[in-house]
Amino acid sequence: MASTMLSLASTTPSASLSMQEILKMFMVWIRNFNCGFGQGKVRLGSGSVSTLFNKEKGNPFIKAKSSGRISMTVAVNVSRFEGIAMAPPDPILGVSEAFRADTDVKKLNLGVGAYRTEELQPYVLDVVKKAENLMLERGENKEYLSIEGLAAFNKVTAELLLGADNPVIKQQRVATVQGLSGTGSLRLAAALIERYFPGAQVLISSPTWGNHKNIFNDARVPWSEYRYYDPKTVGLDFEGMISDIKAAPEGSFILLHGCAHNPTGIDPTPEQWEKIADVIQEKNHIPFFDVAYQGFASGSLDADASSVRLFAARGMELLIAQSYSKNLGLYAERIGAINVVCSSADAAARVKSQLKRIARPMYSNPPVHGARIVANVVGDPALFNEWKEEMEMMAGRIKNVRQKLFDSLSARDKSGKDWSFILKQIGMFSFTGLNKTQSENMTNKWHVYMTKDGRISLAGLSLAKCEYLADAIIDSYHNVS
Repeated sequence: MASTMLSLASTTPSASLSMQEILKMFMVWIRNFNCGFGQGKVRLGSGSVSTLFNKEKGNPFIKAKSSGRISMTVAVNVSRFEGIAMAPPDPILGVSEAFRADTDVKKLNLGVGAYRTEELQPYVLDVVKKAENLMLERGENKEYLSIEGLAAFNKVTAELLLGADNPVIKQQRVATVQGLSGTGSLRLAAALIERYFPGAQVLISSPTWGNHKNIFNDARVPWSEYRYYDPKTVGLDFEGMISDIKAAPEGSFILLHGCAHNPTGIDPTPEQWEKIADVIQEKNHIPFFDVAYQGFASGSLDADASSVRLFAARGMELLIAQSYSKNLGLYAERIGAINVVCSSADAAARVKSQLKRIARPMYSNPPVHGARIVANVVGDPALFNEWKEEMEMMAGRIKNVRQKLFDSLSARDKSGKDWSFILKQIGMFSFTGLNKTQSENMTNKWHVYMTKDGRISLAGLSLAKCEYLADAIIDSYHNVS
């Protein structure tokens, strides 16, 4: 083990100090410097003595002869992890940490995408409480799930995404494995790509959700970006997107946001989705959807899944990661799925077997609680209808906040700037167009916590706070370069 040597030397000890007293002083000095004696080495005069300084060994100094000078050396362990640097704070979750440390009463946390009530409190859906009560009444156990997860969950989640009557469901051409929410499901898919499509790259939108790059980097899957956001219009750079997808090497994986693009809130139109599908088919690419907001964006489960269903209807093989963090508010349950639509039932069975093989050494099997909640809600007609009503309520509140923010900006900004892009965006996020310096001003001056790319979560905003936020945005946009 690596060690550092600390030494203490003294001149000839005075007659008034015994060798034991000198040793006691030395031990106090060592303690003050947080040094242990587990591997101590003590040298006296011209001789040397090694000791563990424990009671069983006794004190070696009592019988030692002094040559007039005492020299003591102690080996101190140095961590084998000394070369590991401190990691930077997470750009999204770090926002909440900074928010909690702020004592200003006006502070707003618009960083993390988690739904809040008008009173800015966390919200547990009523339908979730009912589903949990059902679990208690049934006395369900906590036994391990199989590697692929809860069968009832896997069935309903694929049907919810693709439609129960979809031919790909009827023909058993979908390999579904329960994952650790959207992040874990994406990570499983990334591992599948790395293992069975060596050298293939993933194209991700610029910008995209902050964790996408981390996931592919950790899976050692090469990625590049396609143009998506146009800062001039604060809208979609559709021509740039199409051009970059066309230019990608044949057989690339194209990562698409199924609805409510994060972080921009800018989605392609139905006509644009058709064109995107055309180009992907022409280039023999593989579409890879991240669906984190089904039903939470528009309030309609079917409308928010229309892009995925379009690609499946064309007979394309595709990957889809799902999450129930937003639409059921199951943030901490880590419940989601990876679905792989294949050209045959045989291919789907083989893909599923390999996804299970990847999952086994990664986390063995997924948690059951969230899976049972989803299975109960989606599988029960009464609870399912109640869930749709609650989703419409949550999506409606965000739409109202979006409208109020636009109205406040338009009324309070006298420059004539067009803020209508806010109304054209969809979902819980809005891309304000503020740069890093302007976003920092939002935090430092106005106590509005947000990511540095200018994204704000409207789910964390109340109608009562819209005017305050509008003032902060106007000040940051016009007075900070």
